Amino acid sequence: MKENNNNISLNSDYEGLIITPKAIEELLRIKTQNKIPDEYGLRIGIKGGGCSGFAYSLGFDGKTYPTDHIFNYNGLKVLIDMKSFLYLTGATLDYKIGASGTGFVFDNPNVKITCGCGSAVKN
Repeated sequence: MKENNNNISLNSDYEGLIITPKAIEELLRIKTQNKIPDEYGLRIGIKGGGCSGFAYSLGFDGKTYPTDHIFNYNGLKVLIDMKSFLYLTGATLDYKIGASGTGFVFDNPNVKITCGCGSAVKN
């Protein structure tokens, strides 16, 4: 078990992407509520597009590919393709509830430019 500088306890076999306990709890709730099969993993990625050149993507996926990095976060299987893996190292995925909205938020120290929508990035 590792701890990051925010004292969030982590239990993952990969230390490069932090997923907060609140985000894991919400993702597992969504998976259960939508009756997504146990063997499916959460695919986290960076795709071309968005106002700043790239956009984050999240979605459950039943397929794995030979170039995928596969990790376990407290029972949540996470899939990251090779290209996205490079961009996500050092990032944090959190789930926030607030006056300005509710949802998943990425904090990525590798990003040089972001836009107002919060889902587009440029490295």
